[in-house]
Amino acid sequence: MKVFKIILLFAVILGFGGCVSTTQTGRSQVMLMNESEELRIGEQARDEILKKANISHDPAMLAMLYRVGKKISLAAGKPEFKWEFYLINDKSKNAFCLPGGKVFVYTGLMQIISNDDELATVLGHETAHALLRHGAERSSMNSVRSGTGLMLAIIMQAAAPKYANIANNAFSIGSNALVMLPYSRSHELEADKYGVQLMIKAGYDPRYALSFWQKMSANKSSGNDFFSTHPSDEKRIKQIKELLAQ
Repeated sequence: MKVFKIILLFAVILGFGGCVSTTQTGRSQVMLMNESEELRIGEQARDEILKKANISHDPAMLAMLYRVGKKISLAAGKPEFKWEFYLINDKSKNAFCLPGGKVFVYTGLMQIISNDDELATVLGHETAHALLRHGAERSSMNSVRSGTGLMLAIIMQAAAPKYANIANNAFSIGSNALVMLPYSRSHELEADKYGVQLMIKAGYDPRYALSFWQKMSANKSSGNDFFSTHPSDEKRIKQIKELLAQ
C-alpha cells in the first residue's frame, strides 16, 4: 500500500505542477506546454504532413472549405494561430486540427457534406480542439503518465522485482482505459459543444450539427465506447439535442 501511495503522490505533484484553468472549458487542465511551443509543434507537424499526404486541389471543395473556414476562424479569433485549411485526397470520413490551428479535411468527408452549415459543424469542432488546447493537454497527460509509469517501474524493481512486469502491464492498461481514453472522449464532447457555439457565432444554423452527426451514425454499429478514443455517436447526438433545446 505504501508503494502505491508514493506513486499517487508523484502523479499529483507532476500533474498539478502544470495545472491551469481555462475560461472556455471551465475546468482545470494539466498543461506542461506553453502556446509558443504548441505553435512550433503544429507547424512542424503540418510540414511533415504536406510532404507525405496527397493534397487535393479540387476547386469546388476547396472553395467551400476556404469560405466556411474563413468565417469559423474569424469567429474563433486567435489571429496568432494563423488559421490554415487543407484538403487531403482520401476516402476516409475524417478531419483533424493540429495545435496552432492547422486544419485538415479529407475528401471522403467532404463528399457526404450537403452544405456550408454541415461543414461548419466539422470545422467548428476541429477549431474548438485548438482553442481549448486539447492537443497540448493530451501531450501533458502523456508526460504525466510516462513519468508515473517510470516511477512505478523503479519502485517495483526495488521493492518487488518478481511482480514488476505484472505491475507495469497493469498500470499501462489501467491508465489507458481509466485515464487517457476518458480524457480523449471528454475532449471530443467539449469540442462538439464549443464547436456548435462557434458555428452560431459565425452565422451558421446549429440544427445542421444534428443532421451531420445523424448522417455519420447511419449504418454504423453502436456499442460501448469504453475502449474508444471517441464517444459514441448516440452520446454526441444526445448532447447536441440538449444544446439545441437550450
